[in-house]
Amino acid sequence: MIKAVIFDLDNTLIDFLHFKKVCCSSAVSAMIKSGLNIPKQKGMEVLYSLYHKYDMEDSTIFQKFLTEVVGEVDYSKLAHAVNAYRKARESVMKPYPKVRKTLALLKRKGLKLAIVTDAPKIKAWLRLTAMGISDFFDVVVGFEDTGRKKPSKLPFKAALKKLGVKPSECLMVGDNPLRDMKGAHLLGMKTCFARYGFEGKIPKGKWDFEIENVSDILKIV
Repeated sequence: MIKAVIFDLDNTLIDFLHFKKVCCSSAVSAMIKSGLNIPKQKGMEVLYSLYHKYDMEDSTIFQKFLTEVVGEVDYSKLAHAVNAYRKARESVMKPYPKVRKTLALLKRKGLKLAIVTDAPKIKAWLRLTAMGISDFFDVVVGFEDTGRKKPSKLPFKAALKKLGVKPSECLMVGDNPLRDMKGAHLLGMKTCFARYGFEGKIPKGKWDFEIENVSDILKIV
């Protein structure tokens, strides 16, 4: 019997790829308007190459970007980038359709809900509160809780311990077969692949359920 549902956050509850693209585009445009001499497309390519080199959650990415492009951190351009990013973030920080309703119905069923994310805990909470869905969750496990990223068992174990449920009593919902599904499967949890959040060719993996919309979870539990 399922007593709890653990969700990944990015690309499971929020369209993170779209969110990131809009925010980064605004930041690069703002730097160009403030005098940065680089074509917009080239700027986006450099920025994303740095994200891939370091981390999509890197809080100093624009400093690294300016150092890469002009050889130093221009604080005027940095300020324009940060302000533009934050402004864009406010406009696109929204959950996928039906997320709020689905979470509310899951809570009404008496299920415990949790988040297990590779993102820093503060960023996870910032996203959850900005989307107005933080109150639905009993537990939020971020990177610093274990110092390990999925598919390590440790983040999942931490969530299960805080929820007070056995692996067999928990459903993991995530968009990444290599991290979310694999890590949960190793512990014996039920797994649900959020197909709508994954782009590209799906890698081989094992999961118990597959959904095309977050509300499809209600048919499983």
